[in-house]
Amino acid sequence: MPNKSSMSKAFAAAFAVLTISIISGIITLTILYKSEINILNPTPPPTFSPTTTAPPPDSRLPTNLVPESYEIFLQPWFHTRIIEMVNVTSPNQTMLFTGNSTVHFHCTQAARSIYLHSMDLTLSNPWVMNQDTNEQIGVSDLEQQEDVNDFLKVNLEEDLMAGGNYSLFLAFEGEVSASLEGLYECVYIEGYPKDEDDENALRFLVATNMEPTHARMLFPCFDEPAMKAEFHLTIIHRRTTSALGNTAILVSNIIDDEWKYTQFYPTPRMSTYLFAFAVSEFTSIPSSHERVEIKTYARPEATEKGHTKYAAHIAGSTLTFFEKLFEIDYTLGKLDQIALPDLASLAMENWGLITYVEGSLLFEEGVSSLLHKEDIAIIVAHELAHQWFGNLVTIKWWSDLWLKEGFATYFSFPAVDYVEPTFKMKDVFMMETLHFAFEADALTSSHPLSSRPEDVQTIDDIRQMYDSITYNKGASVLRMLADFVGENVFNNGIKMYLKAFQGITADQNDFWEYIQKADPSSAISIAKLMDPWVNQIGYPVITINTTSGEIYQKHFLFNNTAESSLWWQIPIRFMSNTSDTSMVLLDVRGPVKKEEFISKSGEWILVNVNSTGYYRVNYNPENWERLLTQLERDPQRIPPINRGQLIDDVFNLARAKLVNVTLALNFTRFLSKERAYLPWDSAVKNLEYFVIMFDRCEVYGPMQTYLQNQVKGLYNFYRNETDNSSVPHDHASQHNQITAIDVACSNGLPECIEMAKSKFSNWMRSNSTNNIHPNLRSMIYCHAVAAGGKEEWEFAWDKYQSSRDTSEREYLQYAMSCTKKIWLLNRYLKYTLDSEKIRFRDVASTISFIAMNAAGQALAWNFIRAHWGTLSRGDESTMIMAVTNRFSTQFELEELERFASDHKVSSVKQAIEQTQVNIEWVRENKDIVLRWFEQETKKSNGFSSSD
Repeated sequence: MPNKSSMSKAFAAAFAVLTISIISGIITLTILYKSEINILNPTPPPTFSPTTTAPPPDSRLPTNLVPESYEIFLQPWFHTRIIEMVNVTSPNQTMLFTGNSTVHFHCTQAARSIYLHSMDLTLSNPWVMNQDTNEQIGVSDLEQQEDVNDFLKVNLEEDLMAGGNYSLFLAFEGEVSASLEGLYECVYIEGYPKDEDDENALRFLVATNMEPTHARMLFPCFDEPAMKAEFHLTIIHRRTTSALGNTAILVSNIIDDEWKYTQFYPTPRMSTYLFAFAVSEFTSIPSSHERVEIKTYARPEATEKGHTKYAAHIAGSTLTFFEKLFEIDYTLGKLDQIALPDLASLAMENWGLITYVEGSLLFEEGVSSLLHKEDIAIIVAHELAHQWFGNLVTIKWWSDLWLKEGFATYFSFPAVDYVEPTFKMKDVFMMETLHFAFEADALTSSHPLSSRPEDVQTIDDIRQMYDSITYNKGASVLRMLADFVGENVFNNGIKMYLKAFQGITADQNDFWEYIQKADPSSAISIAKLMDPWVNQIGYPVITINTTSGEIYQKHFLFNNTAESSLWWQIPIRFMSNTSDTSMVLLDVRGPVKKEEFISKSGEWILVNVNSTGYYRVNYNPENWERLLTQLERDPQRIPPINRGQLIDDVFNLARAKLVNVTLALNFTRFLSKERAYLPWDSAVKNLEYFVIMFDRCEVYGPMQTYLQNQVKGLYNFYRNETDNSSVPHDHASQHNQITAIDVACSNGLPECIEMAKSKFSNWMRSNSTNNIHPNLRSMIYCHAVAAGGKEEWEFAWDKYQSSRDTSEREYLQYAMSCTKKIWLLNRYLKYTLDSEKIRFRDVASTISFIAMNAAGQALAWNFIRAHWGTLSRGDESTMIMAVTNRFSTQFELEELERFASDHKVSSVKQAIEQTQVNIEWVRENKDIVLRWFEQETKKSNGFSSSD
């Protein structure tokens, strides 16, 4: 990239004049552009104060200024392709943007200064107008306050008066970001296969990513969610490109041979984090909807090959589902979806212009797994739900982030059930949300769903809210509430809540109020019921004695020695083998006697039917044994979701030392005859903890032998289809086929490893993947590379580098982390430092994949410590948790604590606590677990435990 030099300064002046022209009229803009663009005498920026004034005491913007609207003019100077070389080392590319903004605001309290946000922008030409008198107010100076909150202070020569209406103009200049924040660049390759020597194959685009606090990197603004305003946007861009914004295009005209401008309709009142645009050469296809114009954009090659068809197909029907459910039409007349080569998250719900990373939106027939449609459908539904939760009704502050993210997660499941009923996504809710939330929320380092606003002040505080608690616990708590009050009452409350707060902001108390209004006859206070679920950390475990009917609750923590006095009002749905489901409300800490829970004639009692409650359940030993007997004799009597939940509960109770670890392991015996997906998935995820705790010691051998024996039946159930590269019809069975392959190959089942090696070898010989079904490629690639050496790994690397298929690249990215060769893993880690080899957005996931491999965990840990300065710009939380999840020794704990003292990383605190839990658990259970697996192995070989 060339230095800004005189060219950028000249254009800064030209652009200021150009903007005045635009304000007067688009026609004048067109005329003046050519005459002004060559002016090389820019107005110098004001002198910034050499001192820094302290920010407001609460680190938030003052509320005395209320933004009403922004007029924004932007010009990104980039070229979509490299068309010439200026010199040997510098291409023609210019990753610079210039522009200006005028924010109109109302003053509620007299002030001599204007506080707003600005970050990494060169500012100039400030002026303030009194809109009521049309008089200009002098600006004495600008102070860019170098603190964690990016305050810009505009000091005035006279006061702004309460009740007055004003506007602030600022010209600005900045660089397009390379870190996927604010206005950032995307680079991709046109055509297939990739030609490494063809500079003309490179293509560039720019797009925005403003959530949570990146709008300030593009233009000076009031960058807080409650400070909603209208946005009037005009973009000047290259004639070969198209510009997309939040709203439809009002007018677009050619300026000259090089440039055109696009002006958009005003947006609804919205938060700055939802402001979005993209400038690219992408193409689109439409979706069907009776009222809204929906288009899905992607690289021309991806559009041409039909990779956007599935996302476009489901978008219209998903939007229709939400419109009918909420009884509020989608507000804008258009909705664009765009698949970007790079995005910091999987997707972003910008109002009217939803951005997705390519892998989240594109489906490639013959390459993508059929199950990838589930991922796409869930993500599309999540982002469309945000058009109501977040966009239409907005949170007051980031401390209530769950009010949009938890809601969007919850409503994505019924939406997909409507659009794709064969996916049966409501059944998957437990795996996708509940168990992930349980895992994170069982540590004292967890946080409440709703934090106190004063606890979420800095940008780092805000970023830390984007975690499993916010998304998964939020959705799980809503699911429990819906089950308790009934779906009709819940949905009616949702409709009233959305109608009452559309266009403005709300908090959780507003939501409770409208759920209460939906059932006015209820004597239960919804606010009182829900208060501990959202304002306390953690969740309860209830213990039931089915002999006496006694029940009590306590705070569930993996660290069972931690003190806690927390308690909850708990809706309990239960059944027995002789009765249907019933519900009671446990509203005391206990113990208390409940006649409903007394077992009659040796029957078993099952609590938390269909896993709708956000709590775990422990029983007296007799009831555990009755449930275990039922599973071994006739598991169908217990719903599949509860078969999975029983496994998850008993394993986690064992981790918390509330039951013996042998009881948990006993609940895996019935799996040798189990064919349902949910129980197997739950067992595999829970046994993974045993694997990562013991795969470096003598427990691992007998554990592998046992798991081989347990999975044989499941593997053979699908073997004919696997060997013939076909898959079952229903999605649950397709998931389970993959589980069978992964467990069988991971634990050394010879026929599985031979199958993977054979299919991969055939691919290497024939250069065709026709003998590997897309559903199975990720697992087969991984286990073939694990069983192979340099030749297999480098074949995978070559395919990764040359493939333009997003799904195929993801399979290969994971597969290369599976090798057991230390030197190959070390080379793969080094590749993450080279953006020519591995894209920035894939760095954290690549390192995490390597850390999941027992052979690569120590390598990854050493690597991130050596390169933390570079790697910390990515998803640091994902990397930290991945590289430390095996830590179970005092030495590893001390290393982690040293790292924590050197680097202030929020996720390290959680990792330290988990390591402490692991150390204690391994110390107490290693010998017991070893004996159990050895005894089970003897039984499978025909020996009794007494032999």
